[in-house]
Amino acid sequence: MRKLIVANIISLDGYYEGPNGNILALPMDHSFDAYNAERLQAADTLLLGATCYSMFKGFWPQMKHNPQASDAHRQISLRNDAIEKVVVSDTLRSEQTEPWRSTTRIVRRADAHRQIAELKQGPGRDILMFGSRTVWNDLLASGLVDELHLMLGPVVLGAGTPAFASAQPAPLRLLATRRWEGSSNLLLQYAVDNPR
Repeated sequence: MRKLIVANIISLDGYYEGPNGNILALPMDHSFDAYNAERLQAADTLLLGATCYSMFKGFWPQMKHNPQASDAHRQISLRNDAIEKVVVSDTLRSEQTEPWRSTTRIVRRADAHRQIAELKQGPGRDILMFGSRTVWNDLLASGLVDELHLMLGPVVLGAGTPAFASAQPAPLRLLATRRWEGSSNLLLQYAVDNPR
């Protein structure tokens, strides 16, 4: 069975983004980029919500040609172009998926739990989620998330969007921690002990 892994950065006080949706309030340094590139290489499906998908396709495709981009950004750009993308959305249309139209499949919200469960049962490597807080919180509450990989950033935001939307218990088991030289970010990897 394939694993569904949610990988995100959060502040020390548990925020997924800063006030007014500011994701740049989080310390997304070289450790963040390196780990995201690593996770993408271990996956063959990227699962996203429509907002995150639109931000990604507006940013990543041109990074592979940007001479100012880091090696990690170029690697992420190339992998994002190639990887299968599944987008949970009731509003996104196929013609809005360029330049990733050939690698993007849209799943309606009403069908998301069933289709993601089927995707997990099929052959392949990890299914990876970045961003997409609304979608992954719903999947976590529904017992479909297998692991949370949370990069804890050394910043207290005091306000913003909390990482977790639900008070529904999700028992977690620590799998590993990791640090990178030159970074104060700390990666926490948890297995979700789903009752199913």
